[in-house]
Parts: sequence; structure tokens; C-alpha cells
Amino acid sequence: MVMSVGIGSVAIAPADVLSVFLGEGSNLHRTLILDLRLPRTLAAFATGGLLAVAGALMQVLLRNPLADPYVLGLSGGAAVGALLAMLAGLGGAVISGSAFAGAMLATVMVFGLAHGTGSWTPSRLLLTGVVVAAGWGAVITLILAISPARELPGMLYWLMGDVSYARAPWHGLGLLVVVCALVVPLGRSLNVLARGPMQAAALGISVRPLEWLIYVLASLLTATAVTMAGSIGFVGLVVPHMLRLVLGNDQRLILPACALAGGTLLVLADTLARVVIAPEQLPVGVITALLGVPTFLYLLYRSR
Repeated sequence: MVMSVGIGSVAIAPADVLSVFLGEGSNLHRTLILDLRLPRTLAAFATGGLLAVAGALMQVLLRNPLADPYVLGLSGGAAVGALLAMLAGLGGAVISGSAFAGAMLATVMVFGLAHGTGSWTPSRLLLTGVVVAAGWGAVITLILAISPARELPGMLYWLMGDVSYARAPWHGLGLLVVVCALVVPLGRSLNVLARGPMQAAALGISVRPLEWLIYVLASLLTATAVTMAGSIGFVGLVVPHMLRLVLGNDQRLILPACALAGGTLLVLADTLARVVIAPEQLPVGVITALLGVPTFLYLLYRSR
């Protein structure tokens, strides 16, 4: 994070960055760091941590290492809500609120349709999410097709993932801390649930309430991340995968490690996005895709 706030159009040495954090430093450095770069860096860290923890929870819930919150259509619902607000010419706060409402609507739709007249299963939930995500994709294409030309650049940039306008990272960081504090004590139960619902029920775990809790928390984490930074893929898929190779499959270690590693990954990706073609900036979603696709293919190859 010190490196991230020090890199930019005006380079700031690490010692000067630390002096600003200690309440010293020049007015220029204080303005650049505290007003411009630090909120963006904290937003990137919060978004990456939220997505990685959500991905780890979804993989436990569906007992599928390829599960990811975006597969279930949550980001598609958030994108539709945000694009409709942009199309109506509304401001930033309304866009964030619309994105959050769209993500939660997608959550209710996927869960309700997967439940049907009986009870949902992991495979049924996954298939329903894929179909709903495809439907949201069609709606997004329709919105882009009917939007005025002057609105398209902002819409497309938001769809690619961008933290440059995320100026209020504190609610995302607070949610990340609260959810980690809530689920880490449940790590033993999550370890058992990952082996299957029958084994978990046989060991005295209330399977259905725990599954509902996981799904609601993962949806809330994803909705908050999408609201802050738009659609950013592969973080929730690749980070838990990589950590399991190092830490094993103990959720008491994996979940807090996902918060740190996901946040670190997105901070590094956002730093690259700012400097790779400076003074122009890339959407951070492009960097995560360029890093995530080969990494995921390599991990998939190793586990063939």
C-alpha cells in the first residue's frame, strides 16, 4: 500500500509517504496521498478482499472449486442497476445504490428460482446462476444499444471494473472486517460442510441455516464490491485456489488469508493499471483478467 500511494504522475519516496502518515510532510504530498491516492488504494484493497472472501465462501457452499460469485449472476444484476441509473442521468450515490439493489435482486432471483417447489442443491443453484447471468448479459447489451453515445464511455469503463471513482472505501473495509470476524469462528463447521451436507448433519451441524448464512454473506460481499468498483473478475476464483495450495483447506486460515491476499492482489493490479500506459489509465478489471486467466489455466492444468 505504501508503494501504491507513492507511485503516480508525481513519484513520492517511501520515507515521504510514511512521514505523511505520521502527520508530517509537505502540503503537496499530503494532498496527493490523503485526498487522492489513499482512498483509491483502500478501495482497491477492500474490493479485492470482499471478492476473495465471497469466492471462498461460495466454493464451500457449492463444494466446487470453480464456483465464483460472478457465475451466479450477482455482478450482472448490479451492472444492470448501475447502467439504468447512468442512463437516467443520475449521480454517483444513486448509481451505487442502484448497483447494490440490482445485486440483491439477482440474489433473490437466483435463490428463489433454484429453490423452486422443493429445496435447492449446489448443482441446481450453479445452473440457475449461469442462466440468470446470461439473462443479465442480454439486458446489459440492450441498455448499451439504446444508450446515447455520450454515455457509452462511462458505462463501458464501469463494466470493465474501475476503482478510480471509489472515494468512500470505509464501508467496504468495515464490512470485510465484520464478515471475517463472523465466519472465522465458524471455520470448523465450514470445514465439515465442505465435505458434504450428510457428513455435516451427522456431526450435529445445522446445515440449512449455515448454507443460508453463507449465501447471504457472499451475496452481500459481492454486491458491496460491485457497488464500489464495478465488475472485476477472477479475484474470487483465483485467490482461494492459490491459497489452498499453500495453506491447505482449513477455512479458519483460508478466509482471513483471502481478505489479505485478495486486497493485496487488487492493490497491485490497480497500481499496474495506473502506470502501465501512463498518463492514461487502464480499468483494473483488465489487469485482473490478464493475470487471472493464465493463473487459473495453470492451476487447472496442475490439478488435472
